Amino acid sequence: MTFLIRPARPEDAPALARVNLEGWRETYSDILSPAFIAGFSEERLLEKWENGLNGDLADTVVAEVEGEVRGYAAAGIPFMREKPRDLQLYMIYQLASQHGSGSGRALLEAAIGDRPAFLWVARDNARAIAFYRRNGFEPDGAEGVFEEWENLAEIRMVR
Repeated sequence: MTFLIRPARPEDAPALARVNLEGWRETYSDILSPAFIAGFSEERLLEKWENGLNGDLADTVVAEVEGEVRGYAAAGIPFMREKPRDLQLYMIYQLASQHGSGSGRALLEAAIGDRPAFLWVARDNARAIAFYRRNGFEPDGAEGVFEEWENLAEIRMVR
């Protein structure tokens, strides 16, 4: 499967909202309750992306296949005070149909290269943790709870 990695553009906001929503549903369906997942809103995500591409998410990169956005990654200056590195991978999602295509690795490379960075990942997201380990990240012992997401347990990974 051929893909193109490129910077996100403002006109990508609807596609990013769609991939964001579908990515959450595919990623968290075994971790969060069906009722919680049903509450995800593409409209709310569209607003997030429209605003974010002109602000904190301006450096987002996308994976495009046959002219369609199927994944994205965003990184930048850490939002929190406690930061083990000066670069944070905010998020990386792609449609499940892209898993194994190499586009996830390409998105990670485009977002942070080989620079030292950190990220937070759901403790029960074994697939993502394995992906990050293959790309040089290891848990550093920090844990958190994302209260707004049904107390989702997270771990921090660094490289």
